[in-house]
Amino acid sequence: MSNLFLRTVYIYFITLTAIRLMGKREVGELSPFDLVVSLMIAELGVIVIEERSLTLWQGILPIFTLAGIEILMSYLSLKSNFLRRILNGRPVILIKNGELMKGEMKKSRYNIHDLMRQLRKEGIFEVSDVEFAILETSGELSILPKSQKRGLTPEHLHIPTEYEGLSLTLIADGEIDYNALNNAGLDEEWLLKELRKREINSPKDVLLATLESDGNIYISTNEE
Repeated sequence: MSNLFLRTVYIYFITLTAIRLMGKREVGELSPFDLVVSLMIAELGVIVIEERSLTLWQGILPIFTLAGIEILMSYLSLKSNFLRRILNGRPVILIKNGELMKGEMKKSRYNIHDLMRQLRKEGIFEVSDVEFAILETSGELSILPKSQKRGLTPEHLHIPTEYEGLSLTLIADGEIDYNALNNAGLDEEWLLKELRKREINSPKDVLLATLESDGNIYISTNEE
């Protein structure tokens, strides 16, 4: 039993390492080639756990071989448009100028119900309101509404806006992020002083503290 437990843990980390080497992409953003490789790696991991007659090295070698092939093909696809089309396919226009491209939908085996569901998720309920709808290689639908149907922005109204940067997490779960402090040109002494202003004695009492883009500090304590 202990051997099975250790084998499972070991294969888990090996598989996780192989997947991470393949790059940071969500499942919904995987190309067909990436998805097949990921599924095969997961299946190999299960086989190695169940088949105790196999040595760990016999299981690890195919896993990293697949990961290596995926990395190599990804690199080659950066250099070759032909290979990229073979591995990933190409985007397909399903709606053009408010008209359904029935031939492209048929080729992609994309039915009208899926199309309408994706449009509704974007707050669009009429096909005629869409300038372009493009089926990406990941299976996601990119939608460009007609200009008359797009929401207003400050740019449309000629309203000037100020730059908004990203907030920095200074404390998370009671741990100070010193890299974030350095990036903001601040130090621990300044942070502790700000905590004392709010009657907080220790960073350990803080669930989350962020330095917002406008210079204000947001703090949520564990007690809250």
